[in-house]
Amino acid sequence: MAQAFGMTFEGYWRDENEAGLPSLSGIYCVYICVDHPETSEVLLKELIYIDEADDLRRQVAQHEKRALWKANLAPGEDLCYSFAHVPPDDRRRFVAALIFRHQPRDNQEYRRGFPFDNTTISLNGCISHLHSNFTVERRAERESSA
Repeated sequence: MAQAFGMTFEGYWRDENEAGLPSLSGIYCVYICVDHPETSEVLLKELIYIDEADDLRRQVAQHEKRALWKANLAPGEDLCYSFAHVPPDDRRRFVAALIFRHQPRDNQEYRRGFPFDNTTISLNGCISHLHSNFTVERRAERESSA
């Protein structure tokens, strides 16, 4: 059944402030960020990963890809996170829709297909590099063109 959902993303937390991440259930985005040279504001360069978590703080601290993300940072770059509290029942569908629509480089699942009914998402809050409104239609996984 086609459904519409809304999410509000909070953030942005730098990796060095991971202890301040909420211990909540939801969806998170991982970005590469840099400090603006004149204002010391954080600039988000690239969305690299989207996932779900039962406990965001624990998930980020123990994530299997975290060392790889950090190892691939250029000088002056850091990791930043945003987060949307989402009940566990809806998380997988939301994550799949976000990944399918935005194609973050470090996600593999849901890049070539969307196994859920048509899903419309409306986002607000801290949504850099995310589309604020979009619909994803059910699609069988496409074969890789490798």
